[in-house]
This record gives sequence, structure tokens and C-alpha cells, in this order.
Amino acid sequence: MLLFLALGIGVLTLYLSNLLVQKIANEEKKKMEIWAEAENQLTDPNMDGDLGFQLRVVKSNETIPAILADSLNNIKTILNIDTAGVKKIDKFLQEKLEEFRNENDRIVVPVDENTNYYVYYGQSSVLIQLKYYPFVVLGIVALFMLVSYAAFSSSTRAEQNKVWVGLAKETAHQLGTPISSLMGWVECLDLGVLPENASGEMRKDIDRLNTITERFSKIGSEPILQLCDVNEVLNQAIAYMVTRSGKGVQLTYKPAIEPMMSMLNVNLFQWVVENLIKNSIDAMEGQGLIYCALRAYKDKIYIDFTDTGKGIPRNQMKSIFKPGFTTKKRGWGLGLSLAKRIIYEYHGGDIFVKESIPFEKTTIRIILKRK
Repeated sequence: MLLFLALGIGVLTLYLSNLLVQKIANEEKKKMEIWAEAENQLTDPNMDGDLGFQLRVVKSNETIPAILADSLNNIKTILNIDTAGVKKIDKFLQEKLEEFRNENDRIVVPVDENTNYYVYYGQSSVLIQLKYYPFVVLGIVALFMLVSYAAFSSSTRAEQNKVWVGLAKETAHQLGTPISSLMGWVECLDLGVLPENASGEMRKDIDRLNTITERFSKIGSEPILQLCDVNEVLNQAIAYMVTRSGKGVQLTYKPAIEPMMSMLNVNLFQWVVENLIKNSIDAMEGQGLIYCALRAYKDKIYIDFTDTGKGIPRNQMKSIFKPGFTTKKRGWGLGLSLAKRIIYEYHGGDIFVKESIPFEKTTIRIILKRK
């Protein structure tokens, strides 16, 4: 579409410039006819009176090259033709006369009843520049589009590479905790020492692996949404993160008084909640308060996650949701990008930084449709 649009602009530009060139060419022809008439009057011995006006007309032409010659092509006068450095002037002028003859129709200048002179003229420097100007502009535009396309393609490939690398690392990170736990249980089995609740804990780890598998299997496909109470979904996700947030983190949740129904994919939405909480913990360096509040207004549900971390600079509030963006030395910058995709594309909602005060608080808001 962009290519066809560019071609359309190019054709339109050439068409309009050609109309302008034709108009200027017609104007130059009229000027040369007036010049020829003035030249004829100046050279007519029978003309009486003040010829100052004709003289000014003749002198006013400073751009259009012209040659005045008789019927045998003997050159009488030349105008606006640079002959400096030309060795064979007569041959040069005859070549110019032939060139002008091919460019424009000659103008007849009657001298007497039996004699005519002829004016041969070419294109002015302005007209020549105007003819080539649209091609120069289109060339610059084409070069700009080519460079822009190359930069866009390079940027897209770089972003895709970041997504793939980030997705691989995110997968390893998600699988790391349950796999490590199961490896510990295997060691206990080898030693023959198992706690009473071992089977239940192992089942939790297996359930966690199933959840992770389901989450990643839904990336790139259309997830199944179900009508859920956002209160309960948030409560489950936050309860899971409470035991994994560290002793220095106080995680609190203020649910809504009434049920908040929305179409959700529970696994993917809880993944968003986990990513937000993990980012808040990193921003607070493991020490601080994370507060989640839920409320509704008309047909929208508002979920606010507030932490007491170091905050987000204003110029980075939109960038944090782009793939590859991270402020952590070992981060891969995919968590918030996935959160944006899950909320915006899969659930038809929105997620953004509501406010951020350095080293005081940062609030990220999720907006969902209420049913």
C-alpha cells in the first residue's frame, strides 16, 4: 500500500510539474514574440519617435537564450548565450541554432516586404531546472523511503530477536522453581526420607508445570475466555505470590465489596499479576509495600498495583511495555511486554503507568470490561 501510495504521489507530482512547465514555456514564447517585435522596431529605419520602451523590452530578457538569423541562417544577433572559452564560435552558434530549432517553433520578424528574420530560442535556465526538479525531489523521497524501510526492517528484526531471546529466558525462569523443587524431592526419595506432605507438595509443583505449559501454549493463539469474578482470580494470584515475595515485602489486597465479573483467561491473567508483583519487588529491592486495589465504575473494572519502589522516569512510562526494555542488569525485558499483549490484545483491556513518584510510589493500572 505504501509503495502504491508513493507511486501515486510520484505520478501526480510529475503531472503537476509538467503542467507548470508547459505554462512557463507558453509564457516564455509570448515574451520572445514581444522581444522579437521590439527588436524589429529598433532595427527599422522607418520607425520614428521614442523607442525607449522597445529598448527596455529588449534589455529585459536576461534568461531566455535566443538567436536572430536571416533565411540563410546567417546569425545577426545572439542573446544570453555564453561563448566564453569557445574556439569555433560560428560552428558553436550554428549548433545552438539547430538545437533551438528542434526545441521551439521559430518566430518570424518581418524586415521589409521581401525579407524576414527569424528568432530561434531555447529554454531558460529556470525552465530547465523546473523540468528536472521533480525528478530530484522524487529521487530524494525514494532514497528516504528506502533508508526508512531498511531502518524499520532492522528495528523489527531486532525487536523479534529480543522477543525470542526473552521468551526463551522467561521459559527457563518460569520452569526453574518447580523443577528445582522436584529435584529436591527426588533427592529425598533417594535418601528414603519423605515428609508427610511430600506427595501434596510434589503435586503442587506438577500443577505449576502444567500451568506454565498452558500459559506458553496460548502465546500466539486465541485464548478461551470465561466469565470470572476478578476478585477471586486476583485473590488466588496474590495468595500464591505472598509466600514467594520474601520477608521484606508486605503484599496486601483490597477486594471489591461486590463480585466483579469479566471475561478472563485465568492462567494468562494471573501471569500478568505475577509479572507486575515481581517487577514491584525488583523495584523495591526486596523491601517495601505492594498494594492492590480493585474497584468498578460504570462498565469498567479498575485494578491498581502500587509499590513503594524507586519509581519510573516519565520518559520511560511507555517504553517499559516494549519488548527488550529493562532497567535490570540481568533482565530480559519481556514480562511487561507479555502483560501488555495479554491485557490489550487477548482481553480487550488496557494497562499503563497511572502515576510514579520517585522513591515514594508507582501505580500501574489495569482496565478490564465489566460484564
